[in-house]
Amino acid sequence: MRVGLHALGIGAGADRRVIDEVARAAEECGFFTLWSGEHVVMVDRPQSRYPYSDDGRIAVPSEADWIDPMIGLSFAAAATSTIQIATGVLLLPEHNPVLIAKQAATLDVLSGGRLTLGVGIGWSREEFDALGVPFARRATRTAEYVDAMRMLWRDDIASYNGEFVAFDSIRVNPKPLRDRKIPVVIGGNSDAALGRVAHWGDGWYGFNLEDIPAAGERLAALQRLCDQHGRDRGQLTTAISLRNPQPDVIDKVAALGVDELVVVDSPPEDPHAAADWVYVLAARWMVGETS
Repeated sequence: MRVGLHALGIGAGADRRVIDEVARAAEECGFFTLWSGEHVVMVDRPQSRYPYSDDGRIAVPSEADWIDPMIGLSFAAAATSTIQIATGVLLLPEHNPVLIAKQAATLDVLSGGRLTLGVGIGWSREEFDALGVPFARRATRTAEYVDAMRMLWRDDIASYNGEFVAFDSIRVNPKPLRDRKIPVVIGGNSDAALGRVAHWGDGWYGFNLEDIPAAGERLAALQRLCDQHGRDRGQLTTAISLRNPQPDVIDKVAALGVDELVVVDSPPEDPHAAADWVYVLAARWMVGETS
């Protein structure tokens, strides 16, 4: 069972010195992936409901630092050499897909082919409004963006004519290192999100699931949707995080056929304490794998 760490990008995890220490220690301890999420803007009194908590509220204070995940992960990649890096998740419909294709390929090349691009459709109407992007039909927009980005990564000269994005005979370099592909995993726990995974995703990141039964039910739903779309679920990667998990869930998560359990936590503000914080996490979650 792979164990990932979702700890960078917010609050103390947005501090360059903390990023360096956490990334290096996580690699040393054998964590498989460093995950970092995204919100471009936050608002003090949101009307939109946060889908990953029972009360519909996000736990991150609106005034907290929340750095861009592509930039933050570039620093994590520079401090390491083998640990995987992943956006968990980048809100793709808020961005220009040609620019994101360029940035993702650049980060993949500079990291030595370690990037997984986790994407989501977003839930905050206030955020879309601030960026001047339509909130409606954002799922359709996301699917088209991914399709166009895969073409840009694959083809030397690319043309695309869609509803939301169009370009003609353009070159976008560099190309991703792994056969000109970057894995695109889909965030979201709803049936609609799992449908996107089954239809066009390379994997699923299930975030903040309530418990093992909830995770099992969502994975069973994903299996049904894969059957409907003629996809082999075994070809998809799956990573999940749980609310208030204990180390004894690892075997249960493995039994569900999940590839990676992601530990979500916040590092200390003191950079000098960050490495020890990772070692304590590793001792709890990865007994026998620490250096």
